[in-house]
Amino acid sequence: MSWTPSDIPDLTGRTVVVTGANAGLGYEITAALAAHGAHVVLACRNTVKADAAADQVRRRCPAATLEVRALDLADLDSVAAFAAGLLAGHDRLDILVNNAGLMAIDEARTAQGVEMQFGVNHLGHFALTARLLPLLLVTPGSRVASMSSMGHRAACGPFDPRGERPYRRWGAYFHSKLANLLFTAELHLRLTGAAARTIAVAAHPGASRTDLGTEGSGPLNRAMHLAPLVTQSAEFGARPMLRAVTDPGVRGGEFYGPRFLALGAAPVRETPSRGARDAAAARQLWDLSVQLTGLAPAITR
Repeated sequence: MSWTPSDIPDLTGRTVVVTGANAGLGYEITAALAAHGAHVVLACRNTVKADAAADQVRRRCPAATLEVRALDLADLDSVAAFAAGLLAGHDRLDILVNNAGLMAIDEARTAQGVEMQFGVNHLGHFALTARLLPLLLVTPGSRVASMSSMGHRAACGPFDPRGERPYRRWGAYFHSKLANLLFTAELHLRLTGAAARTIAVAAHPGASRTDLGTEGSGPLNRAMHLAPLVTQSAEFGARPMLRAVTDPGVRGGEFYGPRFLALGAAPVRETPSRGARDAAAARQLWDLSVQLTGLAPAITR
């Protein structure tokens, strides 16, 4: 049977964090979860835009319960401050949606000197998950969900998180999306080994219309204005993630995307690339992430 947002169960009493919730996929994920009763925390770098997005969700769903909190994934100090505030204000966390991301931007670095796409798309979310894991672990049935991309299949060569090699905007993006899946695989392995009630899952949106890719100055960045001709709406692009975080039948380690990558297709379970299923690479990325963040998530193999 085809899954649709009408299959989302009642989420009353559940607490959700969505990074990058003010636009695109994050906004649609937020709106759908709030419409089904979840209390959603919009974790965004720009709180003015996040407040406007929250108001828009309330217009769509007057009963929505939302809060806006500042989070800059390019700065690990901001991640720490966000997590401290959330832990102080909430006694449960049912769903963490690691959604925010950058795509093919001009070369830049995070506050801690890491290549920006790797730093935001993976490392900031690794740090956020590590700091929120104690709250997730005490919430029965909680989920950590990471937004990857079909572009993860194009990743090749070694990771270069410190930007020591000549910068390739698309190569850096593909690697960061592969990192999302390797992180999910290793986190799933550790959660399973600890018999935790939390699961780790991942999704990708297929070809969807968002602001991603429009910030860079490369030729493909400039061509992004043609995307509406060949892509689906963000509402449809959000559906694989919505299924990953709400479907009772989803199991840890699974990866969801649109069937056959067709526009408007129902979300189904997919098999990630061979590289994304490399257990040794997943462990190496985990160890590197611990080294770069100084954080060791409170769960072992």
